[in-house]
Amino acid sequence: MLRGDKVGLRARHEDDIPILQTELYDDVVNTSRSVGQPWRPIMPGSKDSQFAVDDKEQGHASFSVVELDGGTLVGAATLWGIDNHSRSAHIGLGLRPAARGKGYGTDVVAVLCHYGFAVRGLHRLQIETLADNAAMLRSAERNGFVREGVLRSAAWVMGEFLDEVLLGLLVQDWKPDSKG
Repeated sequence: MLRGDKVGLRARHEDDIPILQTELYDDVVNTSRSVGQPWRPIMPGSKDSQFAVDDKEQGHASFSVVELDGGTLVGAATLWGIDNHSRSAHIGLGLRPAARGKGYGTDVVAVLCHYGFAVRGLHRLQIETLADNAAMLRSAERNGFVREGVLRSAAWVMGEFLDEVLLGLLVQDWKPDSKG
């Protein structure tokens, strides 16, 4: 397990999937805002769940996020689009509703940075988020990510186009906090 100050990132357990599916994916608005494609109903136990892990997929590293104090499942985190040639990847995370507003997002981003830079040897990490996602913007910027641009009207979400913010962090600008 990779450890932050408040949370740990561990392998996804089979019994995590129904909880994440119900509390994150089945929330139509939340999913529409985060996955970049239309929400569609997924049957419980389906291998099409975004939370099902394919251990052979080299371009994704999927984690379950747990509280260090007690081990409660609080969300999901992913390093996705891993490009071993350009040594870059994207960060994504989702927190269960009861876990939001507790500083877990900032800690998850820090641990994913440690994983990407120290464990995987990447050079650049990137986050794309909706311009009104204040929590994600705060978490990214607290970890040193720099706003690199706004993609105007780039995301179709629940009947309207919304702006996305692109943030990046280079390994030489990363301030490691000895996560692990």
